[in-house]
Amino acid sequence: QVQLVESGGGLVQPGGSLRLSCAASGFTLDRYAIGWFRQAPGKEREGVSCISSSGGNRYYADSVKGRFTISRDNAKNTVYLQMNSLTPEDTAVYYCNAVITIVNYWGPGTQVTVSS
Repeated sequence: QVQLVESGGGLVQPGGSLRLSCAASGFTLDRYAIGWFRQAPGKEREGVSCISSSGGNRYYADSVKGRFTISRDNAKNTVYLQMNSLTPEDTAVYYCNAVITIVNYWGPGTQVTVSS
């Protein structure tokens, strides 16, 4: 069955960095675009970044542009989100997402907390 599992979250000080990973299984990763979303307490889930199946096209929300970098290693069935210059406003649960034959698949999420 399709599974997405995020990892790499944690507590980091403002200005710090984290790299999130999204491990995929149960489907052929290199056929699908993958997205990263986040949800802060009391807020709606928002799109952060996405990457095309080949990795040739990438999208970033304005709030993270220049600070976050999405990448993928199809051979390892993993998509990454490198997050630099983190601010408290980046605190949220981060989810990866794949849409496969019109079905939305989500991982359980990984908590990112930016605080001094």
